[in-house]
Amino acid sequence: MSRSDVIHVQQLTKTFGRVRALDGLDLAVRPGEVHGFLGPNGAGKSTTIRILLGLVRATGGRAELFGGDPWHDAVRLHHRLAYVAGDVALWPGLTGGQCLDVIGATHGGVDHRRRDQLIERFDLDPGKRIREYSKGNRQKVALVAALAARAELLILDEPTSGLDPLMEQAFRECVRERRADGVTVLLSSHLLDEVEALADRVSIIRHGRTVTTGSLAELRRHTRTSVHAVTVDEPAGLAHADGVADCVSTRLDGQVDTRFTIDADHLDATIGRLHAARIHTLTVAPPSLDALFLRTYGDGLDARETGEAVAEAAR
Repeated sequence: MSRSDVIHVQQLTKTFGRVRALDGLDLAVRPGEVHGFLGPNGAGKSTTIRILLGLVRATGGRAELFGGDPWHDAVRLHHRLAYVAGDVALWPGLTGGQCLDVIGATHGGVDHRRRDQLIERFDLDPGKRIREYSKGNRQKVALVAALAARAELLILDEPTSGLDPLMEQAFRECVRERRADGVTVLLSSHLLDEVEALADRVSIIRHGRTVTTGSLAELRRHTRTSVHAVTVDEPAGLAHADGVADCVSTRLDGQVDTRFTIDADHLDATIGRLHAARIHTLTVAPPSLDALFLRTYGDGLDARETGEAVAEAAR
């Protein structure tokens, strides 16, 4: 971690009665990056975000935004960030446009030209009252307000909840544009493809602790690549080669169809074996974020995580 990080969390703890929601969590978000924040329900994501927003006080450890304490400096820090929740609560008697004005007043400033463009891109009718909006349209109000803010940090917690696929794509384009402007983004999402499409780095947490963090390229080195090859001859010794697992070969129409997984460090040598067998087609699929996530949570959730989920849902 670096003290120049926009978000600097170290050994963070938080207890709610007998439930220990955070148990020494570490998180570092660098300036100008999109950082994916992943974990199952009850892992501590929402608790961490509440602490970063100054809504909940940590039991122990350190949490800093821009070098400041989010609990003591909440008002000052909120002028430098914008937040989108997954379940947006707005004022039912106000119009969408009036809500944008109210939310914008809490930020350090609003780019009104960008806000007008975002209203059009998200196909939002700002003249309707919030009580007439669907969940997806309420979510659009929060997204437009955050993305139009002159904020240095966006904290997005399940930001596309309720959006259709077309609007999800618009959201991704907008996040890329804000990152190009130098804005830092903390993105908590259950949509792994969304995080994979946007994140420069990812942190995965469990039991209130960070279990792995890094770029997708770095994390992929610790899981397996899938290979599907069709060759003229059967690859010699492939099933017993270093790093190869789950190797299955089938003869079909005079060719050999082979599928296996392999450690990234041994991929080059194995491709050499396939070339020697005269490749007809070759597909190499690096592990997806789904695979990385399943590697971390493949044994399922335990009673403690279930209890954390209940505790977070009750707050």
